[in-house]
Amino acid sequence: MTAFLDQIFVRGKQTLLAPMAHAPGWLVQIVSSLINIFALLAVFLTLFALISVLERKILARMQNRYGPNRVGPFGLFQPIADGIKMLIKEDIVPARADKLVHFLAPVLIAAVAILTLGVIPYGRNMTPFAIDGGILFFFAVGSATELAVFMAGWGSNNKFSMLGAMRAIAQMFSYELPLIIAVLPVVMVVGSLMPDRIVAAQAQYTFGLVPRWFVFTPWGAAAFILFFVSGLVESNRTPFDVPEGESEIVAGHMTEYSGFKYATFFMAEYLGMFAISGLGVTLFLGGWHAPAGALEFLPSYVWFFAKLSALLFVYIWVRGTLPRTRIDQIMNLAWKFMLPMAFACVIAAAVWHYAGRGLRGWLWSLVVIAIVYTLLSILLDTRRKFAPRVYRFAE
Repeated sequence: MTAFLDQIFVRGKQTLLAPMAHAPGWLVQIVSSLINIFALLAVFLTLFALISVLERKILARMQNRYGPNRVGPFGLFQPIADGIKMLIKEDIVPARADKLVHFLAPVLIAAVAILTLGVIPYGRNMTPFAIDGGILFFFAVGSATELAVFMAGWGSNNKFSMLGAMRAIAQMFSYELPLIIAVLPVVMVVGSLMPDRIVAAQAQYTFGLVPRWFVFTPWGAAAFILFFVSGLVESNRTPFDVPEGESEIVAGHMTEYSGFKYATFFMAEYLGMFAISGLGVTLFLGGWHAPAGALEFLPSYVWFFAKLSALLFVYIWVRGTLPRTRIDQIMNLAWKFMLPMAFACVIAAAVWHYAGRGLRGWLWSLVVIAIVYTLLSILLDTRRKFAPRVYRFAE
């Protein structure tokens, strides 16, 4: 029964393809790909609708106020109301805007986010498109986001939009380096760019209880934190949502967008958050493997989406807790701290590997991470650069 539930979606796809047993191979491949695409869209568009209302409810709970509670039971139909509102809103395009570029920007950014979701393994035998260079494909396609953001800023013919696009591209370029370098230790240790093999390398358990996920190694824990913070920036989430600073440049590169085009940008942000979180689960948190051997009776996809939900909750938690940072602080963090720490993770992973991947390697890799972190903390100490603040109030 457990094996049946675990493979129920795989068997469902095979059932749909059964009538095409005698069809040409290329036609079967096309239909199989279309099934995967429709399944991805159905799952993640539903998850987008759900997270859009859950985020508002969670933030409301954190801030001691009411969230959506009028449309439908417990406000659960709020995404439907928002979708209808966006569909019937007037689509306003500036008179001197480049109308083609203005139209293509939200389409491109949404397409990029959807493509990156296609190489993540969501369960046992449940990778929509299993390709050898899946990790490389993820970052190669994801890098087109910068182009879409530039198109939105340039095509709007608005100084606020252009400034917002430039700030967005600057921070995205800066954080793509530590993001990619933080992935290198995992690729080095596994010796493959294929997400399925990376998940398979984390399948064992110590004493049948403790999972051998990469996040439980010193280099893996540090790389995961760097990956998660860089993912916050790439997803344009608080506290790194500088391109949309309402008090400074309105809505950044989205200032001149309205109606369904604006909703597409909003959707792409969440799809990108799903993609980066899914990749983090795959690389560092064991993918679809259970946290203990005794819990493997649950379907593999249940564990993947449980881990994904936990990361999404942390995204929301951070948004409801931390204030927006300044652009210079963001750049300093990327170039002066996160980039050197990402290279330190690569060295620590190499030390862990060549020291035997046991306790000895674990301790030596911890020493490498601790030394680099301590040196950077001393060199980048900002307390001595600023005089103490004195607050004066009118009597």
